[in-house]
Amino acid sequence: MIKKIYQKSPVFIQNTIISIYGLYWKNRRLGGVFNQHVKEFRDRESFTKDQWRDYQTQQLRKLLKHAYETVPYYKELYTKHGFKAKDFDSFEIEDLKKLPYLEKDKLRKYGTTTLLSTKRKKGAFLSSSGSTGTPIKAFFTNEAHQIWSAAYEARIRNWAGVNHKMARGMIGGRRILPDANAKPPYYRYNYTEKQTYFSAYHLSPDTAQNYVDGIVKNKVEYMVGYAMSNYLLADFIEKKGLQAPKIRAILTSSEKLTGEMRDTMERVYGCKVYDAYSGVESCGLISENKEGELLFSPDTGVMEVVDDLGDEVPFGESGEVIATGFLNFDQPLIRYRIGDRVKLSKNQTSKSSMAMPIIDEIEGRMEDVITAKDGRKMVRFHGLFVDIPKLMVAQLIQNSIENYTINIVVEKDFSKEQELEMKKRLCSQVGEVSVTFNYLKDIPRNSNGKFRAVISKV
Repeated sequence: MIKKIYQKSPVFIQNTIISIYGLYWKNRRLGGVFNQHVKEFRDRESFTKDQWRDYQTQQLRKLLKHAYETVPYYKELYTKHGFKAKDFDSFEIEDLKKLPYLEKDKLRKYGTTTLLSTKRKKGAFLSSSGSTGTPIKAFFTNEAHQIWSAAYEARIRNWAGVNHKMARGMIGGRRILPDANAKPPYYRYNYTEKQTYFSAYHLSPDTAQNYVDGIVKNKVEYMVGYAMSNYLLADFIEKKGLQAPKIRAILTSSEKLTGEMRDTMERVYGCKVYDAYSGVESCGLISENKEGELLFSPDTGVMEVVDDLGDEVPFGESGEVIATGFLNFDQPLIRYRIGDRVKLSKNQTSKSSMAMPIIDEIEGRMEDVITAKDGRKMVRFHGLFVDIPKLMVAQLIQNSIENYTINIVVEKDFSKEQELEMKKRLCSQVGEVSVTFNYLKDIPRNSNGKFRAVISKV
């Protein structure tokens, strides 16, 4: 009912509806224990490696015993593997490898039933974006949501020199303008949180000026949201010769951030870009500090990085993330195969003096890893499109081991020579393959507006 009213209402009524909805979310996320936990997250930033080890060990033991005693799924699973409640009293982090994985399809299947704690308080289910397949449902009480929001405040916003009280711009997946052919403005305003919500579905060179107008009008101090959408806006602003106001920071998430994307946004807005990785599952947080280091927050969980055999990879190498979350005891995710890959830094000495694991690179979704004919797996393909004249946007799709499609959006006078150059670069990376070029007016997006630069169907 509210949705229908919203869709038929003028802009000022839509802004009012969004602001009322924003008040609910503000109280849910930023009320209760939020401030207390922001302080606790900040206090732990001075922990030594030994202190982090002790903290994680105690949290892990508490989590595992709780899961065994109150979560039917784990009770059955761990009993089947020979564990008893008392075994978790002396459990060590290294013992995690003795426990089976929690696969994503199991979370989808049991997440609303036997994966919930029988001791849980009242809460609500939040859905993931579904960018890697069927969305999962994560259960959050208000308190769990406030703790997760406190982690975001302390380790993402505060590290970037901003906070939740400042005016922000957001480019995300909500359909704030239901009509694909909607007229400007291409943003709506949440008065409750001084949030300008920009549409991820109407970005183009022709609409870029209206986005800039929204940033100026609402005195946006920092931008957040999808990495690709924020980049596209910055790229359109730059290519159109528009003047964007200088802001404090850009906080990116949800999609892989490349060096070219970062450079473009920093030039256009005159500020630093801070990348981060998390998810609705709330079982781990990687965020960027002022020194440009990506640090994993050990108080959000245990992050194992493993190879194809399930063995932990050494520092300096990349692997699959296996996540165990500490912040949500109502729907515990233990040894969860979240579907992402990271590369651990060989140098684990932080310039910030914080004793947190350092990540060189968030490599991307498992579903977006390309498999070459010789079995090699790789993700970095933005190099195919660097310095290709007249190329605006591109997307690589692997249809089979030897067959690829490249979707491209180009400007006038794009030449066939550029096709040959992109194919040459691709073949130099994966071996000789067949490549078809598909010229589009826009790259297809998921239902939530997300752009996937690399898709593998293998």
